[in-house]
Amino acid sequence: MAKNENLVIVESPSKAKTIGKYLGPDYQVKACMGHLRDLPKSTMGVDLEHDFEPEYVPMEAKADLIRDLKKASEASSCVYLATDPDREGEAISWHLQQLLNLSDEKSKRVTFNEITKNVVTRAIEQPRKIDMDLVDAQQARRILDRIVGYQLSPLLWKKVRRGLSAGRVQSVATRLVVEREQEIRAFVPEEYWSLDVELSCIGKPGRFTAHYYGESKKRTLKNEQETDAVIADVTGKRFTVKTVKQTDKKRSPAPPFITSTLQQEASRKLNMTPKRTMALAQQLYEGVDIEGHGTVGLITYMRTDSLRLSEEALAAAGSYIKGHYGENYYAGSPRRFKSRGSAQDAHEAIRPSNVALDPESVAGSLNRDQLRLYRMIWSRFVASQMAAAVYDTVQIDTVCQGHTFRSNHQSLRFSGFLAVYEEGRDDDTEEILDALPPMQEGEEVNFEKAAKEQHFTQPPARYTEATLVKAMEEKGVGRPSTYASIVSTIQDREYVVKKDKKLEPTPLGEVVTQLMIDRFNDVIDVEFTAGMENKLDEVEAGKLPYKQVLRDFYQGFHQEMVAAEEALKDTRIKVPDEESDEVCELCGRKMVVKLGRFGKFLACPGYPECKNTKPIVEHMPGRCPKCGAGMLKRKSKNGYTYYSCESGQSCGFMSWDVPTDQDCPVCGETMFKKAGKGRMKPFCINPKCENFLPEDKRGYYKKKTAENAENTDKAENTEAAESALSGKKAKKTTASTAAKKRTTTKKAAGKTASGTKKTTRKKAAE
Repeated sequence: MAKNENLVIVESPSKAKTIGKYLGPDYQVKACMGHLRDLPKSTMGVDLEHDFEPEYVPMEAKADLIRDLKKASEASSCVYLATDPDREGEAISWHLQQLLNLSDEKSKRVTFNEITKNVVTRAIEQPRKIDMDLVDAQQARRILDRIVGYQLSPLLWKKVRRGLSAGRVQSVATRLVVEREQEIRAFVPEEYWSLDVELSCIGKPGRFTAHYYGESKKRTLKNEQETDAVIADVTGKRFTVKTVKQTDKKRSPAPPFITSTLQQEASRKLNMTPKRTMALAQQLYEGVDIEGHGTVGLITYMRTDSLRLSEEALAAAGSYIKGHYGENYYAGSPRRFKSRGSAQDAHEAIRPSNVALDPESVAGSLNRDQLRLYRMIWSRFVASQMAAAVYDTVQIDTVCQGHTFRSNHQSLRFSGFLAVYEEGRDDDTEEILDALPPMQEGEEVNFEKAAKEQHFTQPPARYTEATLVKAMEEKGVGRPSTYASIVSTIQDREYVVKKDKKLEPTPLGEVVTQLMIDRFNDVIDVEFTAGMENKLDEVEAGKLPYKQVLRDFYQGFHQEMVAAEEALKDTRIKVPDEESDEVCELCGRKMVVKLGRFGKFLACPGYPECKNTKPIVEHMPGRCPKCGAGMLKRKSKNGYTYYSCESGQSCGFMSWDVPTDQDCPVCGETMFKKAGKGRMKPFCINPKCENFLPEDKRGYYKKKTAENAENTDKAENTEAAESALSGKKAKKTTASTAAKKRTTTKKAAGKTASGTKKTTRKKAAE
C-alpha cells in the first residue's frame, strides 16, 4: 500500500466491500469485526477502589487482525474510523484509536446514516473528532453491566445453581414476564353475557343484526337471568329505529419504523425473532449486490428511536407516490412525525435509502427473508407519506321496551395508504360486519330471533417477543440497540421459554427473579432501570460525568450485596421441579424435568425409591422411512442430537439428518435435510429412489477415515526405511525418525480411533 493512501476502518466485511466501491483506489477499506479491545473475561477488569478505572485488553482471538490493522494504519497518511453511528460504534472507534496509537491529527471519525455513494463521499469530506461523551455513555453502560454481572452471578451460583448469570437489564425484562404470569394466575374471571337480536324490515327486503347496548346508558349483562329478562321484554315486539348516523371516518397511516416497531411488526407479520430481524436489517444497511446498480445499502441505520425524516427523503417519497399512484394518493404535503420524549434523535427513522428501488426491482438480488423485510420497511415508509384511507360508517340504534340495540357497519370508500401497507395487530379480533339496509329514523322493524352467549373476562395475554419489546420501550427499559439481545438472552439463560409464540417464565426464572426482588430491589426495579437509561442519555449529552453515575449506583448496590451475602450465608434456594405429562411406568408418579450434564431429561420424583429416568423427546414432522411410524428428536448420553423412529428398537431406524414435512416428489417418502443452522435444501435418503442423494454429497465435513490414516502410516514408514538405507546417520536417524513416526502415527490413530468410537457410540445410542 502506498504511503499516501487513506485507510477506512468499518465494522463488517460486507460494509467494507460496499464503501470500497464508492471511494475508489485512493482508499483502502478494512473491517475490524466489532470490538478489538474490551474488559478481560477472566477478571472484573474494573478497579473499584480507584474510581472505577477500567482495564481494557486486546482480544486474543483477534491478534492477527490487530496486527494487520496496525500495519495498514502505519502505512497510511490518514485513518478514517467509520464504525456504526451509535454509542457502541463511537466506543469501537475510540478503542481503535488507542489500540493503533493514532494521533488526533491522523485519525478522523466519520459516520454514515445510510450507505449510499452520496452520503459516504459527503461524510468523508466532513470528518469530525471522536465524541467522548458518546464513548463515556458506552463505558458507563459496559462497566455497570460488568459490576452487576461479576458480583451477582457468583451469588446465584452459590445460592441457586451453578452457571447462572444476572444482568442489569435482562433481569428487569425477566421480571416483566414473571409479573405478567403472576397476574394471569391471580386473575379471577367475571361472567358476562352478550345478546344479539335479528331484525327484519317491514314492507321491504332486508335483515340485520343488532347488539344489546343498554338502556339510557351502556350496560353489561352480568348473568343469564338478566339476559333472559331482556329477551322476554323484546320477544315478539316491534323495534323502532331511534337514530341513524352516517359519517366519514378517516384513518391515517402509521409512522415509519423505528427499531422497536420494526421488531414488533416483523414478529407479527413475518414471524421473525428480534435477533433475526436485526441481523437481516444489518445486511440491508451494509449493502447488497443489486443487479444493474452494484453494491447498494438499501436502508438507513436500523438502531434508532427517532421518527425524523430528511427533507430529501420526504420529497423523493412525494414524487414517487404521485408518479406511481396518482396525485390523490399523496397526502398533499410531507407528513412529519413527532418522536417520543425520550428519543435520542441521533438518526432518522428506518427508511429505504432510495425509494425508487422498490421491492419488485430488487427481488431477484435478495434472498427470501431479506426481501420480506425490505418490502415491509419500504412499504411502511411510502405509506407514511400517503393520503388517509376514508371509510363510510353507519350506526343504527333501535329501541324496544326501553332497551337499546346497536348496529354498526363501515365500508372502504378510498384506500389511500392502504393500497401499499396496513399495520399489523397483536390480536386478530376485528369483527367483519354485514352491510346494513337503508333505514330512516322512526321506522319500525320486526323482531325475528334472539341469540345469547355466555362469556368470561380474560386474563392479560402473555408477552410475545413483539409485545415484550413494546413494553420495554414504553417503560424506558433498554435502548434500540439492546432490545434484540435482551429478548434473546433471557431465553438462552432459560429464565423464559417460548411456547406457541408466547413467553412464559421457567421455575428457574421465577426463583431468580424473586431473589432479586427480595435482595436487590433497585437493580430489578423498572423505574430505577429507566432512570439509569436517562442518566446515560445525560452522559451522552455531556451533562453528567460517567463516573458520577457509577459512584451513585455502586454505593447502594454494594450495601445490598453485603446484606444479601449475610442474609443468605446458610441458605440454598431450591428451584421447583417442572412437572411433565409423562407418567413413570414403574411407580405411576408424574415425571419431572431435571437438568443434567447434557441438558434436560425426565426423572421420577420418587428418587431414591424409584430411579427411573427418560430422555425428553420431541415429535418431528415426517415418517420413518423404514416402518412408516412417527419420528422423534432425541439426545444421546454424550449430548449429540439424533432422530429416530418412535417404534424404538423394534424398528431401529435413526439418522443424524433432520426429517422435514416434505415428501419426495419421486418416491413419496419423507425428505431429510442437513443438521445445523440456516435453510438447507431437503434431500431424499431412499437409496432405491432415483432422487436419492448419497451421504458424501450432503455437504458434511469430511473427516479423516481409518483407511486414510493407515495409508499415511504406510507412507511414513516407507520414508523412514528409505532414509535408513541412504546411510545418512543411519542408526541414529532411523531410531529417532521411527520414534517420531510412531508418535505421529499413534496420535493419528488415536484421533481416528476416538472419532470412530464416537461415531460408533452415536450409532449405538439410536
